[in-house]
Amino acid sequence: MAVLSDNMVVRRVLKIPPAYFVFFGLLLVLWLARPHLLNLNIMGIFVRQVVPLGILVLGQLLVIRVNSIDLSGGGVVLMVNYLISSNLFPESSIALYAAMALVTGTLVGLVNGVMVGIRRVSAVIVTLAVNIILIGIVQFLASGKPPGAVPQYLNDLYNTKIGLVPSPIIFWFMLTVLMSLFLSRFVFGRNVMSVGENPTAARFSGVPVERTVITAHVLAGLMAGIAAFVQTSSLVMGSARVGLDLPILAVAATILGGVVFGKGEGGVWGPFFGVLSFALLFVVMTTFDIGEPGKLIAQGLIILMAAIFYGIRTAKS
Repeated sequence: MAVLSDNMVVRRVLKIPPAYFVFFGLLLVLWLARPHLLNLNIMGIFVRQVVPLGILVLGQLLVIRVNSIDLSGGGVVLMVNYLISSNLFPESSIALYAAMALVTGTLVGLVNGVMVGIRRVSAVIVTLAVNIILIGIVQFLASGKPPGAVPQYLNDLYNTKIGLVPSPIIFWFMLTVLMSLFLSRFVFGRNVMSVGENPTAARFSGVPVERTVITAHVLAGLMAGIAAFVQTSSLVMGSARVGLDLPILAVAATILGGVVFGKGEGGVWGPFFGVLSFALLFVVMTTFDIGEPGKLIAQGLIILMAAIFYGIRTAKS
């Protein structure tokens, strides 16, 4: 009886996304070491920096839940950044740049979805190849030179606040709420769960498996386009390397948030706190004057923790 009870406790603990433990652990470290940093203005600056990652995670959690993956987000961010900062479309409006970002991301997501959902090509291979192609196109267009300046009005928009909270954070939170409602209240959410649990059984049950996978990738591409627009707006100058680390961090934050391959389960708030954990990690690293190598090591350890959690949870279920 005691063994059974212990097993139930272990299963319940494993159902709690590790992102919550990491987040509150880092919060405790900050509270003990530098309590003055737990200030809304200071924290707002750091959280605002991970908003592009948070938006990208909203797409990543969709494709992972249908047992797929999207590694092309970095290429989308780089491409959009180049299109906006290269002065190819001088004196364009915010609406045009936003539409450009959304169309770019959506088209990339559609290519990924068709190749994975219909052609049955490995999602890792397809999305990684698309990512490399996008990077190659940008490098070819840029001829080895960094892009120019980002329009000032985009940077001004990025720096606005509603009260004491930066607008990008509020925008990310609203997108997260919308994604949560979309997955919980619409048929698509149930289809995602069915395909993630067992695509063969889902197909026999009448679930449009291919269409669900394609839609998940299209939405992931759309989220990548939005993330690219926000990321570009945060910069003063364009960059030839912006966003390249985002896809792997998005996968790590998603899995850290309790979304695992082949389960079809997991909400949006675990990954949300997974992204916040990276924001707090940057604060802790900066507080203790840890340089870029240390930050990379810490990120790698968190990614390793996510992989270990995924393995343990899969074995226990």
